[in-house]
Amino acid sequence: MKSLYFLITFIFTAQSLIGQTYEIGPILGNTAFVGDVGSTQVVNPDQFLELNKYSYGLLFRWNRSKRHSFRFSATKFRTFVDDSESSIPERQARNLSFNSEINELSIGLEYTFWEWDLHAVKRPQLVPYLSTGVAYFFTDHQARAGDELLESGGLNGFAIPLTIGVKTTIGNRFVLSAEFSARYTFTDNIDGSSPSELETNNAFPEFGNPNSNDWYIFAGFSLTYTFGRKPCYNCKF
Repeated sequence: MKSLYFLITFIFTAQSLIGQTYEIGPILGNTAFVGDVGSTQVVNPDQFLELNKYSYGLLFRWNRSKRHSFRFSATKFRTFVDDSESSIPERQARNLSFNSEINELSIGLEYTFWEWDLHAVKRPQLVPYLSTGVAYFFTDHQARAGDELLESGGLNGFAIPLTIGVKTTIGNRFVLSAEFSARYTFTDNIDGSSPSELETNNAFPEFGNPNSNDWYIFAGFSLTYTFGRKPCYNCKF
């Protein structure tokens, strides 16, 4: 009997340990770029409303408690940058432009301002949140050739995502989120302003501010489907 009791206790304990609530679903939105080409505005509604800058991906959340979640995402960002969109006369006269795709994998921690319980009876829930972590991205170097910017080999590196958002439950199985996220990169050559980062010898000119790295900004929505058994956040084993 003791062995049977131990076996039953172990099974239920193991199920409780691995039983968590998960979310998975698509991300959709638009992307803007802040660097040495194009607009210098971090929040520019006109850029986020342009349909040819849509970005998309997949988001996975692991809700570890009522206040925090681990999140993983894979996203393709599409951005088109043009000096004509800048309010700086020198950039307008220079008239450089480029378009780029940035593929990103990220992992981070999401913290809600108050308790978020997908199994609560009260519906819908509405909760603001903050998130940060680390991302690794893949894109192309740019290089300035006269009045043009040209692709010049692959570029990959780390970025720090800083995200603020709000999420709400839809029924018993879906979560709708809206978020704004700025990615700080550790490169200054997504826009071709720092050709010294290129691995090959080159005669491309430098321009812009060498003390300021590039950012890409995302604003959009996600719709995730929840699954997994009800977790016991306060259980003791």
